[in-house]
Amino acid sequence: MKKANGIVLDKPGKPNYRTPASFCIIILLETVSKILERLSALQLASAARSLGLLHPNQCGPLAGLGCFNAVATLIHKVPLLQAASFKVSTLFLDVKGGFDNVCTNKLASSLAKGGVSAYLVAWIKSFLCKRQCRLIFQGTPKVFCPVTIDTPQGSPISPLLFVLYIASLHPTIPQGLAISYVDDLTIAVSSDSVRSNI
Repeated sequence: MKKANGIVLDKPGKPNYRTPASFCIIILLETVSKILERLSALQLASAARSLGLLHPNQCGPLAGLGCFNAVATLIHKVPLLQAASFKVSTLFLDVKGGFDNVCTNKLASSLAKGGVSAYLVAWIKSFLCKRQCRLIFQGTPKVFCPVTIDTPQGSPISPLLFVLYIASLHPTIPQGLAISYVDDLTIAVSSDSVRSNI
């Protein structure tokens, strides 16, 4: 259940297909594995909420907290700050390659310190280690190779693991707001001038 197939597809509209950037890879995981990962994600989400491991403004892989909630929170808070005669500035960030750079040991350590059960932490460490993938395209040898990326693409638990990994990055802003939707972050600040916000 740690093996995946990577289907290599041409990106449309490329002038040539001589570089890896001209292709995208769709990872196909075993159905049974995805079911077990989904069950583990539900258990971890419940534990994370009850233990307070998530910032209140983190949305995405959690039931009842989707993209709509993140946007609604932002469009509610900004007019309130403007009504108080503040200038509001908002910065939108996308963490590039975030899922690829989750450190398994740091994640496991922070989950254990946060009170997540030793069994679930051990399962997560095992899940993220010794994964393999084979690329499938014309002429490929179809041999599995080790994968060093920490959270696998397409797994039901990967977004939650990433959200838990970056939970400590959410700043507390006295007259503002920090919201995230998985790897997309929004920081809104307010003051008497735009220069002060910057």
